[in-house]
Amino acid sequence: MNPESAPASAPQQSVLVVDDEQGMRNFLSRALALRGFVVDTAESAEEGAEKLAATRFDLVILDIALPGKAGIEWLQDLTAAGFAGEVILITAFADMQTAIDALRAGAADFILKPFRIDQILNSIHRSTERARLARENFLLRRQVAGSGSASDGMIGASPAIGQLRQILHRIAPTPSTVLIQGESGVGKEVVARALHQLSPRAEQPFVAVNCAAISAELIESELFGHVKGAFTGAREARNGLFHYAHGGTLFLDEIGELPLALQSRLLRVLEERKVRPVGTEQEVPVDVRVLAATNRDLRAEVAACRFREDLFYRLEVITLTVPPLRERAEDVPALAAAFMQQLAMQLGLPPLLISPEVSARLMAHPWPGNVRELRNFVERSLLFGDFPLASLAGAVAPPPPASAAPLLLEEVEKRHILAVLDQCGGNKTRAAELLGVSRKTLERKCAEWSV
Repeated sequence: MNPESAPASAPQQSVLVVDDEQGMRNFLSRALALRGFVVDTAESAEEGAEKLAATRFDLVILDIALPGKAGIEWLQDLTAAGFAGEVILITAFADMQTAIDALRAGAADFILKPFRIDQILNSIHRSTERARLARENFLLRRQVAGSGSASDGMIGASPAIGQLRQILHRIAPTPSTVLIQGESGVGKEVVARALHQLSPRAEQPFVAVNCAAISAELIESELFGHVKGAFTGAREARNGLFHYAHGGTLFLDEIGELPLALQSRLLRVLEERKVRPVGTEQEVPVDVRVLAATNRDLRAEVAACRFREDLFYRLEVITLTVPPLRERAEDVPALAAAFMQQLAMQLGLPPLLISPEVSARLMAHPWPGNVRELRNFVERSLLFGDFPLASLAGAVAPPPPASAAPLLLEEVEKRHILAVLDQCGGNKTRAAELLGVSRKTLERKCAEWSV
């Protein structure tokens, strides 16, 4: 990427320049603004701290020699306070020890004055790229850690989810085919991934395919692969998803949408554990556990001759039903808190505090779109900077009598806090962060409830 320019679609980056020399502030402010950055300036660490408290900045360009608090000292304070942006230090007077101290304090880069603007732009580009990679690595580690946890990505402490977890732990170690049923948006793929992570195949591939998203003409090739010249446009051989899932798990979402002609081929694969790529008679052995999911009533589909009866019984070795969100309202606050943290990091926005009042409104809504609808609601809230509760107004139950309101609010608060604690595996420090309160406050609440 050319550091002189950025793609037109890239979001503007905000930069705070902290330098006691007005000429340097003006130079960097003009040069960076011309290249699409949003720039503000400060002449001291104290003024810079005030601006950071009021505005979110992606990057700070900081002079070491400042009146009052020195640049490295302030950088140490920023690092200790958990400043999420990058800091580039600049100075006209430096030796090797100063550079080492700067990097140890958390600086992303160290540049000597006088410098050319392309040096600053290259440093910004490197710092931005490093921050992006660090964020992606963090999300991946979080995802992997979550998939290896006791809940395996399934958030909630309701009896319905507890029962589902028990069944998952019992059947996951087996090679049996599993049919996962449930309304659209309930999280059937989350259950499938949990089955994979709890199985002996956890270190092998998990391959998911939405049968409804691929045309009937292409899905056979997608699943089983094809040889060169098998059909018009097949200019080279290609492996299918069964091949890529070898040793692991293949998740067939929306299995009810699979064309009838292909259902017989899938049945043969399940029975013989061999696939035949399109355009050849040669069969290739595969070792794949198949999980299937549907929001349709497959028994009704069989009765209507839209789904093969023999395939249905082959898939229905074990059937799991994921409950809709309206049947486990007590899980809504924990799910909302988890989505809030995940999406805030992805969008680069500060998370919103989910108050007990908001939790009560969320729990009262029936969520016809289930977990997917809740996630979209949280994302919309982050983008607007507030919860659009008016969109839920029609689903909120009538308010209780005034005398009962304090008791209801306290109970909602207790449920919310305990749900978040459960999500964090009892880690009060992490739970306090998600709740937006101090650990001391959380411990006081838990003591009141003898938790």
